[in-house]
Amino acid sequence: MAHITLNPAPGTHVVRAGDTEIGRTDHAIALVEGGGRPVIYVPRADMDMTKLTKTPRQTTCPYKGVASYYSVTTGAGTLDNAVWSYETPIAGVEGIAGHLAFYPSVTVTPA
Repeated sequence: MAHITLNPAPGTHVVRAGDTEIGRTDHAIALVEGGGRPVIYVPRADMDMTKLTKTPRQTTCPYKGVASYYSVTTGAGTLDNAVWSYETPIAGVEGIAGHLAFYPSVTVTPA
């Protein structure tokens, strides 16, 4: 199994798709898998979920479980499958349940 760590990501993180702010949070989690770069996961409760639409896409990670995907709608258009979420993650990474992560088309930056 890949070594995965979950740690609080200190400070406020702002999530944007182009000029559209999707949300901001003081409760982000940094997930590091193996020797990779941290992936920031943000709580759904802090995001504007009206800008996201769940898609039928799903993938499976042997270390995190089944990922669901969302598209982001902005004034400039739609970013298909730009967001993923492990809604029922496997044992050991339960801390990312209820959180979202983003492909580079959506930026997550410290405020």
